[in-house]
Amino acid sequence: MAAITLIPTASLVEFRSSKPQLFNFNPLHFCTPIGSPSTAAYRFKLGSFGNSKVSTEAALSSSFSSDNKKTDPMVPPYNVLITGGSKGIGYALAKEFLKTGDNVLICSRSADRVDSALESLRNETGKQHVWGTKCDVRDSEDVKSLVAFAKQNLKYIDIWINNAGSNAYSYKPLVEASDEDLIEVVTTNTLGLMICCREAINMMLSQPRGGHVFNIDGAGSDGRPTPRFAAYGATKRSVVHLTKSLQAELEMQDVKTVLVHNLSPGMVTTDLLMSGANTKQAKFFINILAEPPDVVAEYLVPNIRSIPTSGSTKPTYIRFLTGLKAYSQIFSRIAFGARRNRYVLED
Repeated sequence: MAAITLIPTASLVEFRSSKPQLFNFNPLHFCTPIGSPSTAAYRFKLGSFGNSKVSTEAALSSSFSSDNKKTDPMVPPYNVLITGGSKGIGYALAKEFLKTGDNVLICSRSADRVDSALESLRNETGKQHVWGTKCDVRDSEDVKSLVAFAKQNLKYIDIWINNAGSNAYSYKPLVEASDEDLIEVVTTNTLGLMICCREAINMMLSQPRGGHVFNIDGAGSDGRPTPRFAAYGATKRSVVHLTKSLQAELEMQDVKTVLVHNLSPGMVTTDLLMSGANTKQAKFFINILAEPPDVVAEYLVPNIRSIPTSGSTKPTYIRFLTGLKAYSQIFSRIAFGARRNRYVLED
């Protein structure tokens, strides 16, 4: 009689992981983990009892796994979808992708903001291949409509960037947070991300080219505390966990054409960040470490595009603000007074 057993040997159960390494300095907790996210593959072997000799390896798979082993080559121009793309880093990413000749689709909760962003993107880049639609990522029907809109206008999506996020523009202790603010933060950053990942992956599984999903992290993603915006930090910590879990699920299903990655823009001078620049410490580190959205996008977009271009089948963690860069800029400030009062006047 055979029974399924799990044996921790390389031939029977495989775990491939690389633990994120954290650097010690993270004053505003906007610096992110160093290292690749872990992935996991699981194999099961039928063990034997008595004289029965049963030895069969079975990899976990799904009904679509065989189809996903065959894929069309992914070549530019790419079709890119960016949630929360009407302002901030989302808008800057959209503009940079357009400059490369890619096709871009943005969405936002506000139809007016979408229309305004589309007009500005076309004027700034001279490119017309940009589309937009209203979408609340917290609403599954909205996200399904977003997918339908993408299929109608672009046929498929190569790169889906989950950028939509919220801190309810509120920096205060959790005990002072309203129910409305907490619901806004958690449903946008956690529930909305889950819904978007689900719909993006389902869409890409049916595409001959497959696709890449990028989840944007933020303060708290490395597990360090985020005082005055605890709810936001908790949701951003969940981004890393969700991404790792999705990577493991896709690998268990032997899906090689759809990949989920982490994307870390670091500290970006968006309305969300600057609304918290009201303490001495916040002003100090924003001046030292923050960068405008355009500067961050100019770095991130080539790195994002290099993944499908190279044909890579491994998930990655793209970071703008690394530990080395943060230490270097802090040293320059302490030693030479660099970046003082760069964005906000310090006390």
